[in-house]
Amino acid sequence: MDIGGSGIKGAPVDLERGDLSQERYKVLTPQPATPDAVAEGVKEVVGHFDVRPERVGITFPGVVTGGATIRTAANVDKSWIDVDARALLTEKLDGLPVTIMNDADAAGVAEMAFGAGRGRKGTVLLLTFGTGIGSALFADGILVPNTELGHLELGGHDAEKRASTKAREDEDLSWEHWAKRVSKYLAHVEMLFSPELFVIGGGVSRKADKFLPLIKGVKAEIVPAELQNNAGIVGAAMSASRT
Repeated sequence: MDIGGSGIKGAPVDLERGDLSQERYKVLTPQPATPDAVAEGVKEVVGHFDVRPERVGITFPGVVTGGATIRTAANVDKSWIDVDARALLTEKLDGLPVTIMNDADAAGVAEMAFGAGRGRKGTVLLLTFGTGIGSALFADGILVPNTELGHLELGGHDAEKRASTKAREDEDLSWEHWAKRVSKYLAHVEMLFSPELFVIGGGVSRKADKFLPLIKGVKAEIVPAELQNNAGIVGAAMSASRT
């Protein structure tokens, strides 16, 4: 399961292949995206599939500590903060075991195992561009959780307010204009962390040919995510399988 600012989507996952075993199902994220309303959306997605799962992995667009407690909620309702999401969603799903992790961290785990980061050592940074900007930082394959680098300051604003896919769509930016903003953001992150590889994920990764060639001023290798927008779902399932 992948909870996002605009959609809640999920699917059964084949963990040997690192891919969905059925077509994913999606519902719109309710507005306001309160805990109870989002939990109902999660229940609808899980109930769409004809087989009751043994366990459910769920991503969340914010910092998750202790595998349960929500600490930030930039793109959902602020009433999520300090909620024990694992307890809430376990109850909503009639006692199914649930794991919760940051959405970009889940996508990164999947990309490192099955996608563009497979076999890569050194510092790798996955960035998901969507409603916001998520980040997953890896050092020699080990995740540094909850980095949330989309909230770095860029031009006096949260970076995601300037360089997310939502910002591009809301401001009707051309690919060239948006690529300039993304270039500034990537250069700033590169200055801080010196990654050897950027993996660009989120739904926009399907259109990588439209903007990646326009990125300037970044020394690190930049590649699109191979699992594209399914990475979070796969990473969530991987997390659930380890509990």
